[in-house]
Amino acid sequence: MKIIAIGAVTAGGKTSAINQIVGRIPRAVALHFDEYSFEGEVEDFGLWVKNGADYNVWNLSPLKDDIEKVIGIGKYEYLFLDYPFAYQNSLIKDYIDCAIFIDTPLDIALARRVLRDMQEASADKIRYEMELYLKHSRAAYTQMLKDIRTTSDYVVDGAQELETVVEHIIRIVEKV
Repeated sequence: MKIIAIGAVTAGGKTSAINQIVGRIPRAVALHFDEYSFEGEVEDFGLWVKNGADYNVWNLSPLKDDIEKVIGIGKYEYLFLDYPFAYQNSLIKDYIDCAIFIDTPLDIALARRVLRDMQEASADKIRYEMELYLKHSRAAYTQMLKDIRTTSDYVVDGAQELETVVEHIIRIVEKV
C-alpha cells in the first residue's frame, strides 16, 4: 500500500481534492486530519510560531492508530491522508510514501474559508475573524509554506481549478 499525504493551508483544497481522488482511484481510502481531536492541539498559532513551530506538539496517536488499522485491513492500494504536516510530525512521517502540497495562495484560501465557513456570520464576526487571521493565523500559514511546502515531494498549484489539481495529483500518484 502507498500512503500519500496531501497538505495545504486551511481551505487550500485538501479535502475537496482527496474526496474526488478517492472516488476515481480504485482501492483507495482516505483519513481526514480534521475529523480527529488531538492532545496538544495548538490554540494560539502566533505563539506556536514564535516558540519554534514544533509540529510534534500535536499527539497524533489516534491518526497513527487508524493508519495502522487501514494497513492491517490489507484491501487498499492507496491511503490518502488529508493531513497538513507532511513529514514534520515524528509519529506519522515514516508511514508516508509521498507528500504533495497544494500551494494555494493565501488570499484565495482566505476567501474560500470565508465563503465556506462564514455564510451566516455577521459583519462583526467576519471582521473579528479577519483580525485573528492577521494577528495569529497568517503567521502559521506562512510557517507552513516555509516548512511543509519546501519539504514535500511535489507541489501543485492550488490557484488552478479543482479538476486540474485533481488530475495533476493523480498523475503524481501513478508514478509513486
